[in-house]
Amino acid sequence: MKGQRIEYYDDELAWIEANKDWPRKQLHQGFVARFQRHDVSQQNLTALCKRKGWLTGRTGQFVAGQEAHNKGKPMPAHPNSVATRFKKGERRGRANHLHKPIGTERISKDGYLERKIHDGLPMQSRWRAVHLMNWEANHGPIPEGHALKCLDGDKMNTRASNWELVPRALLPRLNGRFGRGYDNASPEVKPTILLVAKLEHQAREMKKDAKA
Repeated sequence: MKGQRIEYYDDELAWIEANKDWPRKQLHQGFVARFQRHDVSQQNLTALCKRKGWLTGRTGQFVAGQEAHNKGKPMPAHPNSVATRFKKGERRGRANHLHKPIGTERISKDGYLERKIHDGLPMQSRWRAVHLMNWEANHGPIPEGHALKCLDGDKMNTRASNWELVPRALLPRLNGRFGRGYDNASPEVKPTILLVAKLEHQAREMKKDAKA
């Protein structure tokens, strides 16, 4: 009762402590039924347990290995969700605005011509360099550890004849790091730069094989 101190007998306190792990609603119902204490509310009983430190031991958190109460039970969608539910293959809003059809071409941030080849996932596989597709159509898949080098320096020239298959380890020998600057060299000098880079790469690989 509010505003009046509630007295509990020793046997009542002993019973409450013995059953302190019960849910508070169940504990209150059992206490009233056993001791006919209709003057004690559930709030009073809960306050008593808190003062005494008689906790249920439940934290409300799931522990490792504990099964959810709804495991295996069907969870039907609310009927009102049908109107706003996405349908397979449907696009809305910004996604619909930005969508490009298959076959669309664009320029990548590295200056290569790319073409959209599908609408599936992963998204980064939707676009592929046109020069790669043209070269593979003539020569087959690019072997692992190799790349295509643009021969005339024009990345927009996607003809298969304008690209040569080279080891990836050779590419640094063609850039400015070695003072070659293949891409900025004149057309007359490019074949010589490429030939020298190939010979140096071959010599380096032979030394590696000899040490192995």
